Amino acid sequence: MTDARKDQRPSGARLKYSFLSILTGSDLSRRRLPMMSAASTNPGPVVWLTACGHGDEVGGMVAIQDVFKRLRKTPLLQGAVHAFPLMNPLGFETASRHITPTEEDLNRSFPGSRAGSLGERIAHRIFTTIMETRPALVLDLHNDWMKSVPYTLLDPFPGANHAAAYDVASDVSQAAGLLVVRDTDEAHRTLSYSLLRHDVPALTLELGGSYVVDERLTRIGRGVIWRILTHLGMTPPIEEPLDHTVPADLRDEFLRYVDTPIASTSGVIRFLVEPGRRVKHAQAVARTYNAFGKLQETLAAPGDGILLGHADSSVVFPGMRCMAFGCLQEQPTAEGTADRAAPLA
Repeated sequence: MTDARKDQRPSGARLKYSFLSILTGSDLSRRRLPMMSAASTNPGPVVWLTACGHGDEVGGMVAIQDVFKRLRKTPLLQGAVHAFPLMNPLGFETASRHITPTEEDLNRSFPGSRAGSLGERIAHRIFTTIMETRPALVLDLHNDWMKSVPYTLLDPFPGANHAAAYDVASDVSQAAGLLVVRDTDEAHRTLSYSLLRHDVPALTLELGGSYVVDERLTRIGRGVIWRILTHLGMTPPIEEPLDHTVPADLRDEFLRYVDTPIASTSGVIRFLVEPGRRVKHAQAVARTYNAFGKLQETLAAPGDGILLGHADSSVVFPGMRCMAFGCLQEQPTAEGTADRAAPLA
């Protein structure tokens, strides 16, 4: 770590800004990850906030910045908050999800390796730095499709040996105030799942669309993080509306992530339901047309629940996943569709 700067505030929190070196570029320049820390004078939980693991997902970085601006003025009652607001500066500078032109995905590289690929080496630096602090919780911030609603993504159960960490993550997920969606695919090398497998409670927050900062979604992200810190007894509550309404009957539900049905034809897709709307099993949610405007197929909701988001493009191809849902219960899927792939996180 280099170039550390401390900021002592009247709140009693000690703010510190520093960098974590990750590599030397081809022009011999040093590439570093910015780090942010706020520490109370009272011992307590350690919480990490991470964002921009995918370079085109910029909203989480701004939400973290806003949380630290608030920590300048509001007491941190106990513990410490650390952050990596920009984990993938290489992707951020090119508006790319990936680290390099080889399309290496940082959030499929954890816990990383000191002698691995570039993504694995960066992941190793991040992961070991987090683990050294023995955190009580890690919140990994992401953005989904451009047309999507914010939600909390809870990883699959990591096994009985890690049940304690998973129970904490489940409890915190419901304190966040967003829809809670339980993933069904074990993406073993994501940051959150890797942490759970190392007995650290972790959650993914999906904060709406990628690429461009949406100020409303940024406020929601900041509010969710603050609600969680308050839930842990680290910050006083702030009377600020979350600006996001979860249907009353879904507030205590663990929804199931589903991104079927998949398209079976090529053409232009027209979505019939907006993200955030309730859907019923077998309800028509999109239609695909050919170049002459002839209906090719109708896509139906895979279960009762809510539409989380849909694809950024209206161009559709056979086998393309173009919508994601949070479903209340298992429902039969249309013939010929496959089980889901991992979400965009």
